[in-house]
Amino acid sequence: MTEMLNFLKQNSEALTVIFTAVVTLSTVIYAVLTGFLVSETRKMREVQTEPKIHITIESFEFAIHIIRLNIQNIGLGPASDLQFSPSVITGGESAAKLLGEFTESNFFKTGLRHFGPGQNIYSTYTQTTEDFEGKSSSILSFRLSYKSATGKKYTDEIILDMSELKGRYQLGKPNLYSMAQSLEKIQKDIGHVVSGFKRVKADVYSSEDRKEEREEREKRFAEEKARRENS
Repeated sequence: MTEMLNFLKQNSEALTVIFTAVVTLSTVIYAVLTGFLVSETRKMREVQTEPKIHITIESFEFAIHIIRLNIQNIGLGPASDLQFSPSVITGGESAAKLLGEFTESNFFKTGLRHFGPGQNIYSTYTQTTEDFEGKSSSILSFRLSYKSATGKKYTDEIILDMSELKGRYQLGKPNLYSMAQSLEKIQKDIGHVVSGFKRVKADVYSSEDRKEEREEREKRFAEEKARRENS
């Protein structure tokens, strides 16, 4: 014990320097970790209020050759002052005509004042059966500008390559579409019956009919029995 105390007294200055260095290093590490945590918290807060606009090509379920643009806010925050600047990259007249058909919707010109998270809106449609080769060779660009709820400004460019349409096919009719058609037919049939446009065909079989049938059957049985006894 005495030796240890002597050692501490003799090396007190060196131990003080080491202890100070350890405390300083710990403080630096703590400051770095705190700064990292603050940065991550800020990023998480931005993500929770950050909008993200996405544009995809979408076809109708009942007709794969009819397509339109689906504009979505896939972010967690609302977008405000959303503006579109569409243009043609390649495709010539066919691409220009296609872009004109898609952007007939007025919001491409006026923009959207508010576009909530999870919200989507559709463009006007076009049919790929008309000038398929020209349309499928088109590449379109949509430059976007919008702001988040915190006022942060965003600019994006979305490229749509229409060659993705090549090779697409559809087997049969979608289940939901077939069900809707069946329900519509049932509704029309019920409406015709109620209005008297069509009459329900039904055969009425009463208790008197059953009684006559039973008596006729018993009569034939008795006659057959008598014929057999006489023979």
